Amino acid sequence: MTDASATPSRGPDTAVAPRLIATDLDGTLLHDDKTVSDRTIAALAAAERAGIEVFFVTGRPARWMGVVSDHVHGHGLAICANGAAVVDLHRGGRIVEVSPLERTVALAVVDALRGAAPGTSFAVERTGGIHYEPQYPPLLLDPAAVVAPAEKLLAEDFVTPLGPEASLPEDPAGAPEAPAFPDQPVIKLLAHHPELDPDAFLALARTVAGDLASFTRSSPTALLEISGPGVSKAGTLAHCCAERGIAPEEVVAFGDMPNDIEMLTWAGTAYAMANAHPDVLAATARRTASNNDDGVAVVIERILQDGHRQR
Repeated sequence: MTDASATPSRGPDTAVAPRLIATDLDGTLLHDDKTVSDRTIAALAAAERAGIEVFFVTGRPARWMGVVSDHVHGHGLAICANGAAVVDLHRGGRIVEVSPLERTVALAVVDALRGAAPGTSFAVERTGGIHYEPQYPPLLLDPAAVVAPAEKLLAEDFVTPLGPEASLPEDPAGAPEAPAFPDQPVIKLLAHHPELDPDAFLALARTVAGDLASFTRSSPTALLEISGPGVSKAGTLAHCCAERGIAPEEVVAFGDMPNDIEMLTWAGTAYAMANAHPDVLAATARRTASNNDDGVAVVIERILQDGHRQR
């Protein structure tokens, strides 16, 4: 990705005190080795102690949230699958809200992309796990997944064993609804092309099927992430903030890839990482250090310092 200046902008130049920090994970909060640094862990904890809520907002599924599950406090919630799922990290990453991609819509997207970009292969992310076509690249895939053509994976009678994520949501009293998500709804369709330029593939997909679903990307390869119409990190974050009475101008957001752009433009204060995609750099006025240089922690520390001086 483009190497922007490593000199971070100053803390938020807004008169509104931040009440919530929303941060992407891969390429943003996490180092390239997928770890969270001690400095970042300390900054997140300090923000929570200061009364600033922290939301992890990621394209990852709930089952890949273990790397940060110990570092969310208070509410315990995270936004996963680019906004398609809200999960409770205090309860093992269980899904508490879902915005599914309808099966018939997913089939229409598959048909459109097969026609526009021959050689595309697909994976289907459901609430209980991922299933994929034989040609789909083996990128951290579940060995227990069903391997079959996308049309079969999206068939009306497709059945998989219930996974651990399929037992929620729960009712306000804490008793599980029975059964919850018995059919494991689709939360994301993934499309991979072995040859196309990643940004060109995204543009093509939006042209041929953008009226059907939401398309974005976060991988350095030509791998598209497809959600239901209108589903995005920004939309789900806005919903979570509204429930808490938090306005956009009270949110500080961080990101590095195209799937972060809507969230960054929604938040009152937004930072692109030094390692961010050119489109993210173009969409934001503020910069911070790279993910490997703890750019999120750098800004949080400055927010807390500024707040202390104001008191």
